[in-house]
Amino acid sequence: MAKEVAALIKLQIKGGAANPSPPVGPALGAKGVNIMEFCKQFNARTQDRPGKVTPVVITVYGDKSFDFVLKTPPAAVQIVEHTKIKKGSSEPNKSKVGNISWDQVRTIAEDKLPDLNCFTIDAAMSMIAGTARSMGVTVKGGDAPKTK
Repeated sequence: MAKEVAALIKLQIKGGAANPSPPVGPALGAKGVNIMEFCKQFNARTQDRPGKVTPVVITVYGDKSFDFVLKTPPAAVQIVEHTKIKKGSSEPNKSKVGNISWDQVRTIAEDKLPDLNCFTIDAAMSMIAGTARSMGVTVKGGDAPKTK
């Protein structure tokens, strides 16, 4: 018999660095989840990506047990890593802060494809390029995706 889902909690936590302090503690404590057990399991599953922001969706069941699914790091975080900038532009339409190639966009799109709501690499590349443009990062060189 399936368990009754009591809540879904979405958090973004740095890999291997989950601890009971905010935002993890209050979000899980309000639902009655064992916070330390979640932190131990999360840190064990993310030890291969220390310090990288990792979105997680936690399913809390009626008996206070839980499951969680790890997602790929956000596109903006991956763009910042590839371009080696500190942060996006405060005025992306006026001041550009970096450049990214279409090959790098393809790499990010292939990594993010399971978590995006599109089916082709070209569509995923278009979404990643849009994120880059909204951060003030210019997409240059290589082949642009073929959109219809």
